[in-house]
Amino acid sequence: MSSKPTIEYADFEKIEMRVGEILEATAPSWSTKLLQFSVSFGEELGTKTILSGIKEWYSPESFVGKKYPFVINLAPRKMGKPDLGSNQGAYSEGMMIMTDNPDQPRPFALPEQSEVGAIIR
Repeated sequence: MSSKPTIEYADFEKIEMRVGEILEATAPSWSTKLLQFSVSFGEELGTKTILSGIKEWYSPESFVGKKYPFVINLAPRKMGKPDLGSNQGAYSEGMMIMTDNPDQPRPFALPEQSEVGAIIR
């Protein structure tokens, strides 16, 4: 049984999921949890900065050049902790889709032939 309320199809239609290719990935010094990705969604949609709290389990280099599913129409969200000695942080412009396993989150790379920017349904 689902732990979330049932939604109407119209609610689901509001979510824009696309194939994104990670061009750059870094582990910002101002965060103990976040990886920062520069993600291409193709010529029409451009590149977005997306942050993900998976630094504990993954190195940024393992993502570069691979394609993943992303939600790209979330409102930008400031991420990062000013209590680490600075007021640094960054805005995340989307979310990488992954499974939330008990031991660690699991991103899943899409097939290489997936077209960057393609709609995910």
